[in-house]
Amino acid sequence: MICLDLCEEQLHNSKKKATVYLVISALLWSLGGVFIKLIDWNPIAIASMRSAISAAFIWIVIKKPKINWSKAQIFGALSYATTVITFVVANKMTTGANAILLQYTAPIYVALFGVFFVKERTTKVDWLTITAVFIGMILFFIGDLDTRNMWGNFWAIISGISFAGVALALRMQKDASPLESVLLGNILTAIIGIPFMFESMPTTLSWVGLLLMGTIQLGLPYIIYAKAIKSVSALEATLIPVIEPIMNPIWIFLIVGEVPGKWALVGGIIVLGAVTARSLFTINYIKKHAVEES
Repeated sequence: MICLDLCEEQLHNSKKKATVYLVISALLWSLGGVFIKLIDWNPIAIASMRSAISAAFIWIVIKKPKINWSKAQIFGALSYATTVITFVVANKMTTGANAILLQYTAPIYVALFGVFFVKERTTKVDWLTITAVFIGMILFFIGDLDTRNMWGNFWAIISGISFAGVALALRMQKDASPLESVLLGNILTAIIGIPFMFESMPTTLSWVGLLLMGTIQLGLPYIIYAKAIKSVSALEATLIPVIEPIMNPIWIFLIVGEVPGKWALVGGIIVLGAVTARSLFTINYIKKHAVEES
């Protein structure tokens, strides 16, 4: 009985810690919009160099990466590279709002396919949360959405599907070391973008931005994300980070002073409220279950 209580308590604590890790990851990812303003270069070249720097950073942290070429590891690497590249392409071919909104349809794909990949079923609470988040995201970007540029929207959808693949693949490796998939994905992205690097060379200020993006905005949050996904479901790993796009205008407000519109505020509150309520529900459920078991 004591052992069971300790295990339940440990699960409860690890869930809370993982949730905090996911929030930190999302906050760091959201700095991309700020850093990108420092860089004057081809978008795919930016993605490639950012990933090259991130790969070096992650390799230093891992020290001795365990590359086993398992199906899950390769699936994760391919999904990661696809996510990064298609998101850049989508931003170039459609509005930023469309690209972000469609990428963050990822929880829907995880909810649909999670049971097949990681044996995690989706509850009614999960679907309610996904619906609330999606409505909030639409309200948040309602002034910037555009139904034109369908090819850009297509690549944004692919980015959302592949981001779901990243979460599922890393979750499949929860008992191993999922960070190697991110490392391989960054290396692959860096290689794919090499031809685009020779069109021009970045300025000194751009190199500063690239260094910050590769380490603080991409490398570090994915290290934290890989730790978190060992203790949360694949759905939570895509649902909680939806606060990332909500933070972009907040950074702009703090740095530039530009005030978000009223619908953006309403949408942001709905998204943050839904994600917070879902996280608290899960944590309290685990705690209540532990009490009942004891």
